[in-house]
Order: sequence, then structure tokens, then C-alpha cells
Amino acid sequence: MRPIVSALLAAFVLAAASAVHAAPAVVASIAPVHSIVARVMAGVGTPRLLTPPGASPHAFALRPSDAQALAGAAAVFWVGPGLEAFLERPLRTVGFDARIVALIHSPGLMLYPYREGGAWAAAGHGGHGREHGRELGAPHDDDHRHAGDDAHIWLDPLNAARMAAAVAAAMAEADPGNAARYAANAAAFQDEMQALVAEIDAVLAPVRTQPLIMFHDAYQYFERRFGLNAVGSVAISPEALPSARRMLDVRARLRASQAACVFIEPQFDRKLADVAVEGSGARIAALDPLGAELPPGADLYPALMRALAAAVRACAGPA
Repeated sequence: MRPIVSALLAAFVLAAASAVHAAPAVVASIAPVHSIVARVMAGVGTPRLLTPPGASPHAFALRPSDAQALAGAAAVFWVGPGLEAFLERPLRTVGFDARIVALIHSPGLMLYPYREGGAWAAAGHGGHGREHGRELGAPHDDDHRHAGDDAHIWLDPLNAARMAAAVAAAMAEADPGNAARYAANAAAFQDEMQALVAEIDAVLAPVRTQPLIMFHDAYQYFERRFGLNAVGSVAISPEALPSARRMLDVRARLRASQAACVFIEPQFDRKLADVAVEGSGARIAALDPLGAELPPGADLYPALMRALAAAVRACAGPA
């Protein structure tokens, strides 16, 4: 009987240890953020993704199950109200003790204001990129300081590495027993992002000077990191279709710049781009900044960045 008792006792101890170090419930807003959080949590647990593939964070509405997940979360990661406006009110009003981390506050993050003027969206304030070091868990009242900053921060892999470090710091507070694992995963991700930058830089080198027109102003972190020559956008914002006047302006800019490519996004009607490029010889290709067509999870982020690079290279390169 003693071996049986010993085995049962050992099983109980292991189960108790697993319960002590079980991963806390974690929620991530959009697929790229979810992928970065999943990398940091690898070997410990899996975060929940709020917005399903293909859903726009600009127009998403929380489901009852999402609200329940938020209420039971130990940590919630999002970019900030400049991107996921649908989360701002729930995160202010739902009564729970989760660590809410707006990753636009990540220490050392490179931030750029939205571009303004005829070729780009009218919102934002002109200027150059600048380094920000925000304290983790900064109150939401601080978010107004980022109202003019472009929220598509994940489209620079070095920003993604800094976001991972912020995730690891927050998870270490939420789950101290696994702090070393989170830190090691974030460090490994940082090394991977350095290698990814070098890889994508080589892919895009042959098309770096080609003029490009984007569907809307969402890619400047990608453009600036890899030295691309974007000269304007078709739409003023992702929520509104361009006016007839705007389309005339885009056609004029396309002719003047001799842009090689006009990019659309999967959720938008290609007919707009067809109108823009008519008679110009420019090609049309799709860019997907959210990874809508990729399987969610830890592997999505590097796959997303490689897909963006491949699409730009294929469209802007030699016919």
C-alpha cells in the first residue's frame, strides 16, 4: 500500500504546485498584440483574443462573453483608445482588479504623430518621431497625451520588442511565480525582432525608392523602419470612404509621383483602388496590418511582418 500512497501523495503535490503557478487569465485586444502576449506567455499559458480575425478594432462591439472575460482577467493588454475605442468605456467602468496595460505607453517606444496635409489624414500634429518612456499602468487620463500619436505601433518590429518587454513586466506583477519565464521569453523575442528587421530590410532594399500610395495612413512605422517611400493615402480614415474630391486628388498625386503601387486592405472595396489607378499603369496589392487572414497565436506577428514585406516587394518590384 505504501507505494500507492506515495504515488498519490506525489500526484497531489504536483497538482498543488501546478495550481499555485497556473497562468492567470489574460486578455489581448487585437491579433498582433495577442501574438506578442502569447510569445511572452509561452510555456505558461495562452491569452484570450478579443477581436476575431477580420474584425476592425475601429468598429468592433464587445459581446457578453468578452465582457465576462474582461471581468475575470488578471491582465488586459491593448494599444490604447486611439485604436481600440470600443474598449475605453468598458475598461473605465467594469469593476475588476486587472492590470490594464495600454501598450502605447511602453517604455522606450518610438512614436510618430499622425501625418497631416492633403496627401495624408488631416488629424494629428506634424513633427518627428520621438522616444517616450511611460510608466506601466499609467492612468487612462494620461491617454489624451497620445491623442495625436499614430497608434499602429506594432508595425515596427523594434516597437514590438519593447511592447513584449512591457508585457513581461506587467505579467511579472500579475504572476510573480513565472516572472523569470516571462522575462526570458521577452528577451528571446527581442533577439528575434532584431533578426527580423535585418531580414525584411534585405527583402525591401530593391524597392526602397519606389513611390507607394497606401489605402489609409496606417503604415508609417513600417515605412520609417525600412525606409520606404510612401507618398500619400487613398482614404482619410479607415471609417470613411474617400470623397470624389479626394479621389481626384489621389489620381493627381499618382500621376505626379509615378507611384508604382496602390495598396488596399482586405476589408475594403478594391473598386476604389481601380478608380485611383485607371490609366496610370500602377499596380494594386493588398496589405493586411492586422493579420486578418493569418491564424491567431504566437506565430502571427512575424508572419504578419513577412507578409507585409513580401506584398510590398512583389507589387513595387519589376513587373
